[in-house]
Amino acid sequence: QVQLVESGGGLVQAGGSLRLSCVASGITFSSYAMGWFRQAPGKEREFVTAIGLYGHMTRYGDSVKGRFTISRDNSKNTVYLQMDSLRPEDTAVYYCASDSRLAAVTAGTGAYWGQGTQVTVSS
Repeated sequence: QVQLVESGGGLVQAGGSLRLSCVASGITFSSYAMGWFRQAPGKEREFVTAIGLYGHMTRYGDSVKGRFTISRDNSKNTVYLQMDSLRPEDTAVYYCASDSRLAAVTAGTGAYWGQGTQVTVSS
């Protein structure tokens, strides 16, 4: 059974930072691309970032470029999302996603998804 479990969400003031983690189980982690999406109330799900198998390839949504950084530790089956210079518009539920293909993760059609973690940025 595949599980993706996100953690690290919370409440932060604008300009602050948070680091999200997503631990995967039930897959050979190093064989899967990983990514993050977010969904704010009343809005469509939005691509945030994705990373290839060994971390050499990354993709970022335009709204987070230069502020967010994705990384992975294959020895810990974990992908991270470092979020800096947070803005109120970053408030959303953040979801971890996984697929054997980076393109599928980036497109939002990944095979596996976590339950999400809430990030709230106050102004």
